[in-house]
Amino acid sequence: MYLFIYVTAKDEEEAEKIATVLLEKRLVACVNMFNIKSMYIWEGKIEKSPEVVMILKTKAEKFKEIRDEIKRIHSYEVPCICAISIEDGLREFLSWIDETVG
Repeated sequence: MYLFIYVTAKDEEEAEKIATVLLEKRLVACVNMFNIKSMYIWEGKIEKSPEVVMILKTKAEKFKEIRDEIKRIHSYEVPCICAISIEDGLREFLSWIDETVG
């Protein structure tokens, strides 16, 4: 089974730091990053801030290790770390994830 893991970071520097650690440890095969504007409720107030979204491509069995690694280095008190199951995909792409993730 495979996952996309959706993660937000405060800026590009933090996103790249997280991506680099996960790639070096071969926990993910790829990380897509893009800038977004977020609005959310935090401590009872509506907040608005720029963020960077990361979509991590990996095997489901790595989720707990990835989650724990992100929590260790992330600046947020409560980071968004959500797994989305990949129901189906191009076999060659999924095989690449198998070959890349340790």
